[in-house]
Amino acid sequence: MALIDVSVPLRPNMIVWDDAAIRVERTLAIAAGDVCNETELGLSVHTGTHVDAPLHFVDGAPPIDSLPPELFVGPAEVVDAQAAERRIDGALVAELVPQGTERVLFKTRSARLWDLAGFSEDYVCLDASGAAVLVERGVRLAGIDYLTIGDEEAHRVLFRGGIVALEGLDLRAVEPGAFRLVCTPVLIAGADGAPARALLEPL
Repeated sequence: MALIDVSVPLRPNMIVWDDAAIRVERTLAIAAGDVCNETELGLSVHTGTHVDAPLHFVDGAPPIDSLPPELFVGPAEVVDAQAAERRIDGALVAELVPQGTERVLFKTRSARLWDLAGFSEDYVCLDASGAAVLVERGVRLAGIDYLTIGDEEAHRVLFRGGIVALEGLDLRAVEPGAFRLVCTPVLIAGADGAPARALLEPL
C-alpha cells in the first residue's frame, strides 16, 4: 500500500493564516541532562493542514469532536483546478466534480505559495457559487492546497450545506485522479477546527 502524505509539517516560522502565532519549543532535552526529550506546541487550530468544523463560521453548528470519523476516510477525487485565476466558481466546479462525489480535493496554482517566506494573498479558493454546486452535487468534504477553502460566504454555504473543509494540503506530488483519503483531525472538545494528518492512497 503506497500512501502519499499530503500534510504540511508543523514547524516554527511556517506559513500561517493572518499572522497567527505558532510555537514549537523543546522544553526538555536529553542532551541538556533531562530524563527525556519533550516538546511544547502552541498554535491556532487552523494552522497547517487542518479541518474546519461548521462551528468555524456558523454559531451553534457542530464542533470538530462531533463530526463522524468515517467522514474523513474513504474515496476522494483530486481535481485539477489550476486554470482558476483567483476563484473557483460554480461553472468550474460543475465541470470538475461529478454528481455524488463524496470527497473532493482541489489542486490549484496556489501550490507554489508554500515555497514563499510568508503568507500570500495570491491564493485560489472557492466562491459562494462554487460552494453551492458542491452542496448540490452531494459532497461531504472539500479540500484545497492552501490555507482557506473559500471566502467567508463560501464557508457559510459549505457549512450550512453539511460540508466540512480540509485546508492546508500539499498536493504538489499528486496527480489528479481517484484516491482513498485517510485524514485524522485531532479530537478537541468543542473546537471550531483541528490540525490533521492527511494521507492519500491511489486507487
